Amino acid sequence: MANPNLGQTVASAWEAIVGPDPHDQIFADYWLLNRLKNGKSFKGVDGGRLIEIPLEYALNGTVASYTDTETISTTRADVFDVSQANWKEYAGAVVQSELEDAINQGGGGKFGLLPAKLKNLSRSFDDTFNADLYGAGTANGGKVFTGLAALVSATPTTGTVQGINRATYSWFRNQQAAGTQTSAAYDNYRAALRSVYNQCSNGVAGKHPTFLVSLRDDFEGYEGLLTANERFTSKDNGDGGFANEVIKFKGAKYAYDADCTDGVCYLLNEEFLKLCYLKGRWKKMMSDVEPANQSVRVFKSVTIGNLVVTNPRMMGCVTSIT
Repeated sequence: MANPNLGQTVASAWEAIVGPDPHDQIFADYWLLNRLKNGKSFKGVDGGRLIEIPLEYALNGTVASYTDTETISTTRADVFDVSQANWKEYAGAVVQSELEDAINQGGGGKFGLLPAKLKNLSRSFDDTFNADLYGAGTANGGKVFTGLAALVSATPTTGTVQGINRATYSWFRNQQAAGTQTSAAYDNYRAALRSVYNQCSNGVAGKHPTFLVSLRDDFEGYEGLLTANERFTSKDNGDGGFANEVIKFKGAKYAYDADCTDGVCYLLNEEFLKLCYLKGRWKKMMSDVEPANQSVRVFKSVTIGNLVVTNPRMMGCVTSIT
């Protein structure tokens, strides 16, 4: 990379930095990851070779009207099954040299270099996780999280997800509609959102999507469809738009994420989308190691988890947004 200064060893010392911490020039707001981690979607699992998700997929077919002497069907009804997902592993490391320790000791250090490196490692995990949560789970030889491109698919009638063939079993398909414009930009977007939202919803008083996510241009396209909001409450106070934190669709919070797939808006519900991890293995910090032939310490961190869907028909996506 280009060398904007003298590197992290000198930059962490008194003479090379102004302020108590390194100024972040890289990391973004991870809307999807943070939404999953901070709600009911974040689920620790005690153990097991696979992630198993119990499913109720059919009604009991023995229910029928009858006369008082008629035989009642006692055929066993199979209504439950499980879907399965594999665990995925992530790891990262921080290297701290004896020289770095010496330079940054006592009054010579402006900020703790090792804690700052470890914080950067944690945020680097988040950056990688958030990007992978939008993918199909095929990157890096299939070693990454199974993401929304597979779980809430643009082509929900094809493919096998968590061991279930969606071409065969319609009850394991998510909802989908196209938001392609007819004449003006985004002229069909709200109608497509309404259609997918209503298909995801379980009636009037049931479950509904709880949050939406897309790229910023599609978010702004939706924002541009809203009634203009201009308020002038005094000579010193005017408001010419909606604050991002209040923009919703039918009560579901809508925000944008730079990692989201272009031209796609996902309508999701944390109750049916689980970011599972093996307990004690979410960014677990391992004991530091000192290689025999180097004057350094190596700090490793590991995560074992995956993203799974428990009821795909309660979620959906609007695709081909223009």
